[in-house]
Amino acid sequence: MAFRYNLSDKIQRIDDWTIRIPRKAVPGMQVDGIVFADEVLFSSLLKDDTLSQVVNVAMLPGLAGPSLAMPDAHQGYGFCIGGVAATNLESGVVSAGGVGFDINCGVRLLASSLEKDEVKKNITALVEELYNAVPAGAGVRGRLKLSQQELKDVLERGASWAVSAGYGGEEDVEYIEEHGRLSSADPDAVSDRAIERGKTQVGTLGSGNHFLEIQYVEEILDRESAEAFGLHENQIVVLIHSGSRGLGHQVCSDAIRNMDAAMKKYGIAVPDRQLACVPTASAEGKQYLGAMAAAANFAFANRQCMTHWTREVFARTFPGSVLRVVYDVCHNIAKIEEHTIDGHRARVLVHRKGATRAFPRNHPDIPARYRSTGQPVLIPGSMGTASYVLAGAVGAMDRSFGSCCHGAGRLKSRTRAKKETNARAVLADLQRHGVVARSRTREGLTEENPSAYKNVTEVVDVVHHAGLARKVAKLIPIGVVKG
Repeated sequence: MAFRYNLSDKIQRIDDWTIRIPRKAVPGMQVDGIVFADEVLFSSLLKDDTLSQVVNVAMLPGLAGPSLAMPDAHQGYGFCIGGVAATNLESGVVSAGGVGFDINCGVRLLASSLEKDEVKKNITALVEELYNAVPAGAGVRGRLKLSQQELKDVLERGASWAVSAGYGGEEDVEYIEEHGRLSSADPDAVSDRAIERGKTQVGTLGSGNHFLEIQYVEEILDRESAEAFGLHENQIVVLIHSGSRGLGHQVCSDAIRNMDAAMKKYGIAVPDRQLACVPTASAEGKQYLGAMAAAANFAFANRQCMTHWTREVFARTFPGSVLRVVYDVCHNIAKIEEHTIDGHRARVLVHRKGATRAFPRNHPDIPARYRSTGQPVLIPGSMGTASYVLAGAVGAMDRSFGSCCHGAGRLKSRTRAKKETNARAVLADLQRHGVVARSRTREGLTEENPSAYKNVTEVVDVVHHAGLARKVAKLIPIGVVKG
């Protein structure tokens, strides 16, 4: 972005957890901007272009409601990370920048049959075993090398492909968003370059903020929901955070280039070229949505394979132990959903960029086991800090198109984070907090050290009090694998 809007005298605070940027604040806004943030988190948004990106998204054609930012929001490509927007299917657009480069970057929670004390004494060996079993790091090749046709099968079937290949069971699929497969996937819409990048990356963790963490349940905050999720105090759980790797990145790059070239044909002008977009129903829009869904399926299969290898490590280290999928959610995705808008039910395209679905109790699109509580919402913290399990609440349907935050949210750039510490200091600090960490690179530690992120508890408090999701359990890490 080449500029930043002066919004200081135009922002309105709705309540302690929400602010509004009125659509009259900047010429060209079609809808309001709504930001979920308390005073502390809001102050961090003034240090980058997050609010200006919320305004720019509010200028897109065919919006079905406000341009939203979650409490973990920070500056991104086009949309802020933590941005949510819904567009009308007939008059609206799809923007690749509204999904992001790591399509279906998401997180999966596994609940174990083990307790904290029995795992803690073996944690160093367990972390080492997981580090060796689950490939991690930028550009690292996975344990699988697939042919082009095999990879297209992955893109078509998602997690079900992995299960049919022996990586898990059918019961896993039930507890994955969309059952681990977007049926709108079009593998033929994925470029040869993207296919080539993905052939060796199924079952790989990647780098950056991706991780595999061994945690324990420190505190139960909603006992009824925790029982439905199968969680109890001192239980060992595993959180896996990864996405569609190089394949998804290439799908996004291809789409941004195509959309930028096509906007003039459709008479679309945007305030920032990073918001390149096309009509949802256009040939370019359909191609992107088909390729995006295929990349999302890749990510579901990716996390399923890593789940299988994690189970193998646990079974060797703790014979007879069980790891059950609690839930698996997308972070970067655009999906057609039905929502109530101005009192009427409508099908819209919901862009979630660094935001997660948070459907409430009795919603038909969540597993029957969770209908009485609401969908599990998984909010990882920064490396070495707490993570949270929440349950989707009805306020999310009223205020945020069934969405909430997806993590702590970056506070410092990766460059600044690296300058302010070193890998040895990060490891020592983690050890003081009882966390054993293994990383393939120094950058995997320095760029992702806890000080580079917002306070996850403050972020979760906002979504809880704003009624988007309610707190269920607090998790504490004891072992971390990074790229």
